[in-house]
Amino acid sequence: MTSSSELLPVRVVIPARYGSTRLPGKPLIDLAGKPMIVRVYERVKSALPASTVVVATDDDRIHAVLVARDIPCTMTDPAHASGTDRAAEVARRAGWGNDDIVLNVQGDEPLVPPALLQAFAGYCGLARELAMATIVSPIVERDLVNDVNIVKVVTDRNDHALFFSRAPIPLTRDRHRDTTAGDAMPEVFLRHIGIYAYRNAVLQQVTGSPPCDMERREQLEQLRALWLGIPIRVMRWSEHVPAGVDTRDDVARVSRLFNQSNP
Repeated sequence: MTSSSELLPVRVVIPARYGSTRLPGKPLIDLAGKPMIVRVYERVKSALPASTVVVATDDDRIHAVLVARDIPCTMTDPAHASGTDRAAEVARRAGWGNDDIVLNVQGDEPLVPPALLQAFAGYCGLARELAMATIVSPIVERDLVNDVNIVKVVTDRNDHALFFSRAPIPLTRDRHRDTTAGDAMPEVFLRHIGIYAYRNAVLQQVTGSPPCDMERREQLEQLRALWLGIPIRVMRWSEHVPAGVDTRDDVARVSRLFNQSNP
């Protein structure tokens, strides 16, 4: 038993899949002299030095790059449909406890803020009854509200997720009444930040269950957990969270930032 003040063990898995429609071999794309997956691992490990951090991959080329740099990594089933499935396999093979907290940090987020990772790990490690958790931040750019690549979230009063959608939620039925001063954004839209935490037993339950209809429609795997009745706690983060790497333009943008900082 852990005391109320003792942090639960937090493990981190970084999924890294070679196949990508827009950027094949994305984990190995060079970002100012280092492969992206190496940048992500170094970012996470520097933020959470006391935590176990493992890269889960499906490709020998990625595995070889990681091994050459002494980065902990595990080869996982190439048939997995998602990074969450890879994280679950790593947890099973490593024999992690049912109550261990498993953080799933995407392998294409080389600019994830260390302070965000530290805050989230602390938030989850102190949550005695946590089943699953994620992060939201305010949407401050009006154009992003209707962007299907930006996932919106609505929560209850206790900051548990009610629903995730690529559509603008909550929708204002009488839009002509939804007025704000000048061009300011209504303070109702929350953006989902794609970092998850699971109690290991819940991670195994979610990945052992088939996709549900609303998950297939939205293409959002977290909806499976809600459909199963698993509560998802939401940590609010008020600071800017840089976008990940999905396009060649993103590669240029992120490389430029690393060159400027000379890490």
